[in-house]
Amino acid sequence: MAGWEVHPRGARRTGRLRVALTVALLAIPAAFMVGAYWHDEQMQALNDQVKPLQERVAQQDAEIEQLKQSLARAASGETVALQANEQSRLSIKLLEEQIFKLQQDLASYKGVLAPNSRQDGLRIGTFELQSTEKPRNYRYKILLSRVGKDDKPLSGQLRITVEGKQAGKSAKLELSELTTEAAGQFDGKSLPFTFKHFKSIPEAGRFAELEIPEGFVPAQVRVRAEVKGEKPLERTFKWID
Repeated sequence: MAGWEVHPRGARRTGRLRVALTVALLAIPAAFMVGAYWHDEQMQALNDQVKPLQERVAQQDAEIEQLKQSLARAASGETVALQANEQSRLSIKLLEEQIFKLQQDLASYKGVLAPNSRQDGLRIGTFELQSTEKPRNYRYKILLSRVGKDDKPLSGQLRITVEGKQAGKSAKLELSELTTEAAGQFDGKSLPFTFKHFKSIPEAGRFAELEIPEGFVPAQVRVRAEVKGEKPLERTFKWID
């Protein structure tokens, strides 16, 4: 037909579709690669943030373990210290008993070797006083002896008072009011005794305890011994804090 011109439009359109399809197909792996790269970058950034936290947690775990070990050592040390204190207490008690026995022997030898060197009869040996770990609490013991060859039991009463000041004024307190441990041994305000040669109060060189009331300032201890038919015997001992 005259005047007609044929153009291959279908062929060109098909070519453009092929190019577009090819570009799309190539874009998929490119997008995948870009996504993978982005993911790796994000993971690396996350790891950079997590790593210091992990190190800090590990450090704190190590510190906790050290604290546990320190507590275990402290507990063990406390047990050892308690055992050592108990051993020391037993050693002190044994030494006190040995000293008491030596005092007994010494007094006995003096009485036998020089029976006429002084008047026979009761002697107030010592009033021993020791402070304790508790405020106003003290440990005490008394030693009585007898000079002479008489083997008959010697009986009497002890009256013990702690003298000092309270509210700025002179005051005195009976030992019977200050001790609860030996309260049952008192007859009123006096402490009965019976012995032949030596007497320790409490027995066997042990200590009893007394408590000074708050506000009272002790200065000395007065020990008065009375034996029927004899002149009362009295000694004072300076208070040692």
